[in-house]
Amino acid sequence: MEHPENDTQYIGLTVNQGVPQPPITNPYMTRRKRKPLPSAAEMVEGILKGDVTMLSRAVTLVESLSPDHQKLAQEVIEKCLPHSGNSKRIGITGVPGAGKSTSIDVFGLHVLKQGGKLAVLAIDPSSERTRGSILGDKTRMEKLSTHPGAFIRPSPSAGSLGGVARKTRETIILCEAAGYNNIFVETVGVGQSETAVHSMVDFFLLIQLAGTGDELQGIKRGIMEMADGIVINKADGDNIDRARLAQAQFKSALRLFPPTASGWSPEVLTYSGYFELGIPEVWDMIDRYFDFVMANGYFERRRREQARFWMYETIEEQLRNHFFQNPEIASMLAAKEEAVLANRLSSFIAARDVLERYFGKDSTEG
Repeated sequence: MEHPENDTQYIGLTVNQGVPQPPITNPYMTRRKRKPLPSAAEMVEGILKGDVTMLSRAVTLVESLSPDHQKLAQEVIEKCLPHSGNSKRIGITGVPGAGKSTSIDVFGLHVLKQGGKLAVLAIDPSSERTRGSILGDKTRMEKLSTHPGAFIRPSPSAGSLGGVARKTRETIILCEAAGYNNIFVETVGVGQSETAVHSMVDFFLLIQLAGTGDELQGIKRGIMEMADGIVINKADGDNIDRARLAQAQFKSALRLFPPTASGWSPEVLTYSGYFELGIPEVWDMIDRYFDFVMANGYFERRRREQARFWMYETIEEQLRNHFFQNPEIASMLAAKEEAVLANRLSSFIAARDVLERYFGKDSTEG
């Protein structure tokens, strides 16, 4: 393209043409063909052999939103189901900064020293604005991430804790089929995700800090009632006395709660994840819990209740997806929303009209 500065009216001024701009992409680069997805039978065979690569690909399918991927993932899960259920499922939660990832690192190494394999499934919070996640939990588990017996998989919450929880539960099945007999599920933090994670684990561990003011402030009663064990982290150095005080306060608070369904009395312990102090004692508590619930039959009863719970959760999720993915309903929702915002229609009447159209349409088709 000619530069206007080279016109004859601009005497003494010349602008060179310059060099041709190189292409944005490397012209010598050859595109690698994407490998075709293995069949369900091939995936299951690899998972049962403990192939980490095949396990990772199966988990990616579970997390995919593609209908084809979901269909293949469900087929893999169904074939892996008979080989699952043989692990200790432990949920780990706590306030942000309580040291969950550091604690999982040292807890995991302690478990692996006793033999067996460990899978860590971490639900990573996503940005409400960009829907992106850092997925950096693996970097905070320095020792565990390099251990051959550990499998660490962070999953983005993407604004839908229910959906992630369902996928996490399906991932548990795949990990158990791959031979991982210890499963850690790390939650986003104290909030709504705890209820979902509690419904898929056998033991729920609450990590708390001492020396942060009122130790019971900010911990909802519902979270404490779900906990099978409470541990006070960073009980080292000058913080030991504060940790013991917090331990006494939590013990007193737990006495006010009604008895647990399992009959187990939750214990409160102190430890230091950074200095690796008190780790065997925490795991001894967890072992005692499993011995207790195995003996009184609560373990199997709770597993059955969880399976029933997730059946109904899956039904609700599928119904919700079918409703919102219906093109006619989506168009009607936009019109009703506009009417509600303009105060021409109440929220309840708008919802009733949309639901009547949805169920009426389905009944005529069926």
